[in-house]
Parts: sequence; structure tokens; C-alpha cells
Amino acid sequence: MMTLDMQALGRRAKAAAIELRQVTTAAKNQALLTIADVLEQRRDEILAANAADIEDGRRNGMSEALLDRLNLQKRLDGVIADVRSVVNLPDPVGIEFEQKTLPNGLEVRKRRVPIGVLGVIYESRPNVTVDVVSLALKTSNAVILRGGSETLRSNGVLVDAIQAALQMVDLPADSVQLIGDSDRRYVTELLRLGDYVDMIIPRGGQSLHQLCREQSTIPVITGGIGICHLYVDETADLEAAVNIVHNAKVQRPSVCNALDTLLVQDRVAATLIPRVVERLALDGVSFRVDEQAASFVDGEWPIQLAGEGDWDTEWLSLILGIRVVPDLTSAIEHIQQHSTAHSDGIITQDAASMERFLNEVDSAAVYINASTRFTDGGQLGLGAEIAVSTQKLHARGPMGLEELTTYKWIIVGNGHIRE
Repeated sequence: MMTLDMQALGRRAKAAAIELRQVTTAAKNQALLTIADVLEQRRDEILAANAADIEDGRRNGMSEALLDRLNLQKRLDGVIADVRSVVNLPDPVGIEFEQKTLPNGLEVRKRRVPIGVLGVIYESRPNVTVDVVSLALKTSNAVILRGGSETLRSNGVLVDAIQAALQMVDLPADSVQLIGDSDRRYVTELLRLGDYVDMIIPRGGQSLHQLCREQSTIPVITGGIGICHLYVDETADLEAAVNIVHNAKVQRPSVCNALDTLLVQDRVAATLIPRVVERLALDGVSFRVDEQAASFVDGEWPIQLAGEGDWDTEWLSLILGIRVVPDLTSAIEHIQQHSTAHSDGIITQDAASMERFLNEVDSAAVYINASTRFTDGGQLGLGAEIAVSTQKLHARGPMGLEELTTYKWIIVGNGHIRE
């Protein structure tokens, strides 16, 4: 395979980003509609490439969780619909805010502008390719994509279709570029394209995020790794608690906002834990539990004592940790020690406990009496998301269109000079 010239790729992306700054919202929306149409027209080609990726993944021993993320066979219609839905979202680029006139007469305001060039590194999910492109184009950002080796065929066909659609509407095809080589050295080279790339967004496991933090000369948005908790206290509606826990674990276990650890106050443990185990086991869930939790469960159920590291594991599968704690203080201490600051919640009817949990649990999304599965841009009213950030600058939680912009200061004078 020909060696990639990453500097040239970066230069092309930068040039495309400059051109995109001049594109109207109407033109961007037309580009998105054209992309959706071309993806539909090339459906058979896309699904055939995806099927080949899935076959290779299964042959190479890929886990069911990763195979689920890789699979486009039943999701392509939804992916295309999501592109069209982005058309209906408001374009944040050009919006002006915090307008004021200073005592000296200077008019000051801020205007939202594109970040520029995004470098997105991700694993397993070819739907991310289309999601990222849609949001990047809507916000006038160019994007360099580096998917995993397991999705090379799927991503290659998707990006080829997207570039063809961009050419149809006279937008630069280099607005979207794919690193179509699985050699990991290109990841490192991307992380050092600081002259051309303005932000890196990794979407993958802990090792990928650590690599980006350590190697990048470009600002990195970290997140998407979710060791998520729910704490149930003695005042909780236990029937609602069982339903919330079931949804948080079972509705889609392979994603970052799925529940990993259930913490139960000891006063309700004997009642709640058997109900949770019985309900979730029917859907194939197995359990890693502490000794006290195990004492409340009949041995016929799929439980085993939690081992070293289990409380620090993002399961991404039908496994749930259960631990009994004496009080809210212990629950918060456990979360502070083991959470990845993604999504954590409390199930309670006590207002003081709610407020204390909100104040002391410093996660990107904190829940009261609800499933953690709502940490999602679409679910939280953003329309779509490019990632979930667990850091504090510049974005936190689900990142939608506004989080793909920055702003510039606009200062308007009338011959003003500083004394």
C-alpha cells in the first residue's frame, strides 16, 4: 500500500476548512440531503462492505459487543435518517451573543465560528463516520477520520459516497478525508498535525484516550468511557428502581452510558437485590457481587463474587456489578473512586440526598430517578452528538453542534483609540 502523506492530507483539510467558512446554511443543508440520497443509492455496496467487515471480525474473535457496534445491517436506514435530521437543526455558526456597549462607546459582541479541522479517531462503529461528517459539515468544519482496522471496508465505501455527494454540490471533497490505512503510525502522525488540525476527538477505549493525551500536540476532547453507577437508597420506590436498573443495563449494554455498577443501601438490599437479579437474569445478565449482596441471592442465579478490578471495568456487555453500602457517604466515596465521570445517578425520594448527590458527584451527567441511558445528544435535545466529553474544557457531556464551534470577539468602534 502506498505511504500516506499526512502533511499533504492536513494541508488539504485546512484549505477545505477555509472554504467551508464561506458556505451558507442553505448550501450546507443541501449537501447533507445529497449525502443522504447517495448513501441510499449505494446501500447495497455499503452493506456488502459492512458484511465483509463483520465476517472478518467474527473470524478474528471480535467480541459480541464490538460486533454489535460494527453492524450496519439493520442501522443504515437510521444512519441516513439521522443525516436528514441534522438539516433541521439550527446552524450555530454566525450567531452573535453577549452584545454590549461599553462606557467608551465601543460595541462588543461574540460570534460563533467553526473550530476548523477536526481529527476524529474511533473504533468499531462505521455509523460514527456518517454522524461525524454530518455534524462537522453543518458547523463548517473539515474532518479527518481514522476508523479502526475492523471497519476499513465500511468506512472506505461510506467516505467515497460522501465525497461524491460533496462534489455534486460543488463543495470541496477534501472537507472529509479518511486515513484508509490501519497502520497505527498514522494515528501518531495525525496527533502531531498541529499546523493543520485544531481538535482531536478520540472515540474508543481507555488505551486510545491515553495515547491521545500523551502523544497529541493538539487539544484533545476525552470522554466516551463510562463506568456508570446507580445508587438506590432506603427511600427509593423499589419497583421504579428495578425498572430503571433494567433499562440502564439491558436496553443497549454495549454503549458508554449503560450501567456497570449498582450500589444498594443495606436497609433495602435484601428486598431489592433478589428482584433485580431475577428480572435482569431473564435477559441474560450475569452479576459480579460483593459478599453481602451474594448473601441475598439464591445460588441458582448467575452470580459470582467480584474480583480485583471488577469495580473499575466498563463491561459493555450483559454483566452488572452489585455492591451493598451502608449509606450515601459510602456510595459517593465508591463513585468518586471508581467512576469515569460519565453518567452516575441516585434513586431516592429524599430531597436532601438528591441535593447532596448532585453537589458531590462530579460527573458529566448526574441523574435523579432516571436511567443513565439518556446521556445522548438526541435524547437530551441536541438533535445529535459527535461524542460525550468527560473533561471540563471546552465541552462536557454530549457534544452537539454548538460544541463544534468556538467564538471570536467582535469589537466595533468609531475612531476609538486607547488612552
